Order: sequence, then C-alpha cells, then structure tokens
Amino acid sequence: MPGRFRRYPLWRWFLQLDPPVPDRSDGEIMAEVERHYPWNFVVNLLDVTWYWFGLSFISATTIVPLFISKLTPHPLALGLAAMIAQGAWFLPQLFTAHFTERVPRKKAIVVRLGFVLERVPMWFLVAAALLAPVSPLAALAVFFLAYTWHGLGAGVIAPAWQDLIAKCFPVARRGRFLGVSLFFGAAAGTLSALLSTRLLENHPFPVNFLYVFAAAALAINTSWLFLALTREPVAPVSVHRLGQAPFLADLRAILGQDANFRRFLVARLLLVLGGMASGFVTVAALRQWGVPDSKVGIYTAELLIGQTAGNLVFGLLADRYGHKLSLELGALASCLAFLAVWLAPQAFWFDIGFVLLGVAGGAVVVSGILIVLEFAPATRRPTYAGLANTATGLVSMVGPLLAAALARWSYDGLFAISAAFSLAAWLALHRWVREPRHAAVEPTPVVETAGAFE
Repeated sequence: MPGRFRRYPLWRWFLQLDPPVPDRSDGEIMAEVERHYPWNFVVNLLDVTWYWFGLSFISATTIVPLFISKLTPHPLALGLAAMIAQGAWFLPQLFTAHFTERVPRKKAIVVRLGFVLERVPMWFLVAAALLAPVSPLAALAVFFLAYTWHGLGAGVIAPAWQDLIAKCFPVARRGRFLGVSLFFGAAAGTLSALLSTRLLENHPFPVNFLYVFAAAALAINTSWLFLALTREPVAPVSVHRLGQAPFLADLRAILGQDANFRRFLVARLLLVLGGMASGFVTVAALRQWGVPDSKVGIYTAELLIGQTAGNLVFGLLADRYGHKLSLELGALASCLAFLAVWLAPQAFWFDIGFVLLGVAGGAVVVSGILIVLEFAPATRRPTYAGLANTATGLVSMVGPLLAAALARWSYDGLFAISAAFSLAAWLALHRWVREPRHAAVEPTPVVETAGAFE
C-alpha cells in the first residue's frame, strides 16, 4: 500500500498491514468459515453479552439523562447527550469505510485500534463521577469528553466490525447469531439494570454513579477479551485506493444506480427521526409524574426486557423472511411507544412505553445493521455500511437537538411528532423498499485512481 503509511511502520505493524495474505479460492475460505463457525459464535456471543451488560449501566435512555439532570437542569445538555448517543457511532463510518475495504485483516482494526478508541474512555466516566461533588461543570465536561470519545471511537471501527461479522458468519446465519447474542446481551443488561437500581437507591449521589460507571467500564473491557479471540478468515482484497474526488464520485454512483438502497436510506432516516425523543422519556416521567430516581433502573430493565424479546424474535425472523420485515415491525413498535407516553393517563403507561422502545431498539440493532450488508456486493460492504450509517449519524445528531427545542415547548408535542415520524418510516419501508435478499445485487465499479485518501 504505497503512500503515507510507508512513513509510519509502527501503524502498519499495529494494523497488520504487511503480512502476506494467502491466495485461496472461495471454497477454501468458506471451508474455514464453517470450521471456525462454532468457535466464533461462542466468543462473539460472549463479547456481545458482556458489552451489553456494561452498556446498560450507562443507558442513554435512562441512566445518562439522570446523571446529567443531577449536574444541570438545562435541556440542551440532555439534547447533547442524546445527540452523541444516537449519532456518534454512525457519524465517522463513511470516513473510515474506504480504508477498511482495503485492509485484509479487519480484526486488527476492531481489536487493536478499538481498545484505544472505544474501551479506554469508559474509565473517564468514573472520573466524571468523582468530580461531581467538587465541580459539577468540570464533571459535565469530563463526562461529555469520555462519552464522545467512546461513541466516535466505536464508530471509527464499526465498518471493520460489521465486515468481520459478515466474513465470519454466512448470510443465512447472521440474523441468528446477532439475534441470539443480543438476546443474551439484553438479558445480561436487564440484570445490570436491576443492579444499577440497587446502587442508585442504596448510595448517595455521586457515589452511586461512581459504582455504576465503574461497573460499565469493567464489563465493556472484559468483552474486549472475548472479541480478541475471534478467528478471522483472511482473504485478499481487490478494492483499489481512491483519491477524494473519485471516492465522492463513487458514493454518488452508488446512490444514483442503486434506487432500492436510496429508498431504504430515506426510510431509515425517517426511523431515526422517529426515535429522536427517546432520550427525553425518562425526564418526562420524572417531571410530569414525580417518579423516584430508583424507578430509572426499573425503566432500564423494562427497556432491556423489550429489547431481549425483540433481539431474539427479529433475529430469527430476519433469517427466514429478511430484515425489512423486522424493521417495519420495529417502526410500528416505536410509534406505539411514543403514543403511549404522549397519551399516558397515568405513570404506568411509561412502563409500557419503555418496553415498546426496547422492542423497537431490538429491530434496529439487529436488522438496521445487517440489512445494509445485503444491499452491497461483498467487496463494497464497508462503503455501503459507511454511507448508510454516516447518513443516519448526521440525522441522529440533528434529531436530538430538534427534540431539545421541542421539549422546551412541550414534551407531549415532542412525543406526538416522534410517533408521526415512526409511522412515516413504516409506510416508506412497507410500500417503497424491496427486500434486498430477494433483489439482484449489481456490482458497483470502483475507479482505480490513487490520490490523497491514501
């Protein structure tokens, strides 16, 4: 790989760019995939389970809004946190996708680079809790630094992780793998939600959040150990490097030639706008119904119960019928969730809303990721994923800010608008998008031009 990386041998070693790649047939590669399938299923299931166990301690829908509300009453801070939670993972993917396509060993990016970018910043959340009694403003700044670092870092390596999953698991078993893994992950997350309830209830602020954030950091770094055990079927890559102008032209070609993918993007962005109010449901329950802080842990558990069921059902459903149906059902669940909290005659309706939000989240996590891989030819998966996810990220960054402005006007109005966007997403998916598994995938040409991207 000529270019700037020749001047940085440490980075080449770090990302394993130099070791030769064996030239093997598709049959030999598939044989390796099948040979390592049981091992990869187990270690990646443990990775996902531990990751979600830890992530539930910092739930963006419940725990994070509660922590921020202890530091500042301003809704803009809640909007910023929701913007990071919903957009940071998606936003960087397009900018790392083309490089990812040209790296034969995706595991090196996911494991080595991911440790620095995604796992290390979790420990700075603990520092934010320690700072809270000394300086709420400093605690808020450290929290947002760590939260952004973690979210963007996860997004940087996301195209490599998605391609690694696609390489390790055949298309008809990806939904099963991710659905079952997220089923166990959400079940573990339900346990962590109950533990966080006890911690929030039995310890004063900010000691309770010190324990909660430390548990999150420990679990998420434990998951990394299992991820590092993945056995990747390494294959040669045939995608050539592009300069910035040809790369942008390549993206325009994808959008111009693949009408079904273009329509899917529109529907996916409507679904993102449908979820823009999710970070405000907890605060609405606290302010409108006066529920105690300890109830937030219960809300997290309910969210994860819905997601646990959604992950398993949608994963198995998608392997049989395709991911489009799962996303349609997720959009309907999102619409019903916001209708429930909008029209709630009593606080119990918020419990129903959180379960439905979990179901919707299960559909988006399982099928929102995997459906994009089926639109793309095998060699273009990172670029398709990057294009879809960065577009999603841009809207995800704007949506919570819009939601923050609407929340200052009316929480009920915010929830009504989110329900309307979710319904529009269902209509677009149902009437406008074809299931990509049943549509022919046309190869997208790549211009073989060297340039500044190298």
